[in-house]
Amino acid sequence: MVPGDPGPPPAHLVDFVRSLGLGGRVLDLGAGDGRLSAELDAADLTLADVSEVALGRAAERLPHARTVLLEPDARLPLEDSAFDAVLCAETLEHVRDVQGLLSEARRVLAPRGTLSVTTPAHGRRTGLAAAARGFEAVFDPLSPHLRFFTARSLRRLLDEMGFDVAAVDTRAGTLLARATR
Repeated sequence: MVPGDPGPPPAHLVDFVRSLGLGGRVLDLGAGDGRLSAELDAADLTLADVSEVALGRAAERLPHARTVLLEPDARLPLEDSAFDAVLCAETLEHVRDVQGLLSEARRVLAPRGTLSVTTPAHGRRTGLAAAARGFEAVFDPLSPHLRFFTARSLRRLLDEMGFDVAAVDTRAGTLLARATR
């Protein structure tokens, strides 16, 4: 189920996306309803998601963008090296096959293309909170989050997937990463 309009995206995510200065051919991989996609600077914008409902809302919000419905854990139905930039915002934590998704993101990126990722930040505080209050108090078993990243684990993952990691920062409980192919 896709919730109704949850309002504007968090300011720190908007600031991050606006700071990317991407231009060119941009893929928002896991675009959802397009609220954050609307902040992208792109001459040619493609929105991809596994939710048909979310993509319908994104198409209404951004009628100039191309939309692509994805199958979970499947190859992206997009050409090799088709994009100058890929944004994967608040998506990796929901994906079963993270290596597969990042491999596909790398495949559709042009040489020297940019991958930008945001995902909730976890680290010592999360571990301490789980130790103090109990695992279930910190991690809701009904949460759609399947993955939990620290700055170090996200950097290592991107590096192991063949990306040249430029930065992994933390802001407002979110990891903000930039890497190139």
